[in-house]
Amino acid sequence: MENLRVLLVDDEPLLLESLEIILTFHGMKITGTAPDGNAALAVLEKADCDLALVDLNMKGMGGIELISRIKEEYPDIKILVLTTFYDDKNITRAIAGGADGYLLKDSGKDAILGAIRQIMGGHNVIDSRVMQRLAALMGAKSGKDSPDANDGKLPADMTRREKEICTLLARGFTNKQISETLFISEGTVKNYISSIYDKTGIHDRAKLVVAMKDDGL
Repeated sequence: MENLRVLLVDDEPLLLESLEIILTFHGMKITGTAPDGNAALAVLEKADCDLALVDLNMKGMGGIELISRIKEEYPDIKILVLTTFYDDKNITRAIAGGADGYLLKDSGKDAILGAIRQIMGGHNVIDSRVMQRLAALMGAKSGKDSPDANDGKLPADMTRREKEICTLLARGFTNKQISETLFISEGTVKNYISSIYDKTGIHDRAKLVVAMKDDGL
């Protein structure tokens, strides 16, 4: 992560200072700090950036709008949400808007650094508590106990087994848990998930869960 150019967006001065010290110590370059979305966009007009760490709840332009603006105007910039909020509205809007990662502020230094490495490596990162929240929302909304049940608006060419796996994914099951529930190997589960990605056009697990929530699964 040497010379990685980072923009920090948060309205808490002490947090900005702490993040700047931590990231600089690990070889990153802070291209700017901003207390809200408007200030962040002003920084981006003058400075190059690889990654933006963005809070959600700020006065003026908040993080949700900023995420969409950055992805629209600077699509190559990666975005890691760093916030205290993990309610369904903020999670789904941030991910749908294009956030590459979603961490809670109390995750700790190592988790933040690890998330940055994964995001810059092309992977999406979702805090485990956020994924649990998504899974709980899926279960509460569906009200279904059987993995066979499925009323979501999934692609018409999806097989029965793929629909079963979609339902279990929406409930937060890991690949291992899916394999044990359906009595198939983890390798077979991975193959089914790849097929689901192709059919839905969504190639990220967290975004797939959000899409299934929107479809009522």
